[in-house]
Amino acid sequence: MLYAGFMSAALPSFPQPEESLGTPPVLDVGTASDEPCLRADAARNRARLLEAASRLIAEHGAAGVTMEAVAAAAGVGKGTVFRRFGDRTGLLLALLDHSARTLQADFMGGPPPLGPGAPPVDRLRAFGLAVLYRYVEQLDLQLAAQPEASRRFAHPFQQALQTHVTMLLRQIRPGADCELLAHTLLASLDPALISHLTRQRGMPLERLEKGWVDLVARVTGTDV
Repeated sequence: MLYAGFMSAALPSFPQPEESLGTPPVLDVGTASDEPCLRADAARNRARLLEAASRLIAEHGAAGVTMEAVAAAAGVGKGTVFRRFGDRTGLLLALLDHSARTLQADFMGGPPPLGPGAPPVDRLRAFGLAVLYRYVEQLDLQLAAQPEASRRFAHPFQQALQTHVTMLLRQIRPGADCELLAHTLLASLDPALISHLTRQRGMPLERLEKGWVDLVARVTGTDV
């Protein structure tokens, strides 16, 4: 398996409120914009709700995560869950945030080729494979957390991915429309597409890995 070392064995544990990734603001995937600085008690309640939701996913899958079920598992009123996350999609996106922070830390400051220190085309290849592995690992949750079109591309993590790929492409192909090319590349890593190809079409993960490497080569005009 290509770059197999990037595939983690399990979902990371949820961060405690005091954890901080320390990444540049443009790539910050912290709490939602309407709650930039939670009080300590609110942060603890948020962590407790996320822990309850993670237990429900482990026991029943993403379909078992409803606002009512999370409230009951956490021992709070349903209104508390709605006030904290807005709706089910907001809750599911919050569940993905810690994993997003981990991936972001890897491509911002981890070891090469995913992190700094490798040629940009090698970093781009490694980046796509790392995202692919992460999405396959969390596919049910990724699918359940898909927001509507008006929210999907505005999510901080999606913007972080877009910014990173655009930056790498500008180093490789400075004369190209790198912003648009970044959208095109990321579209090939869409969780719904991955689900269709692997579950409905029966494609092995190795084929998707090779497909990403080939796509990067064709877009950047470099060798595989």
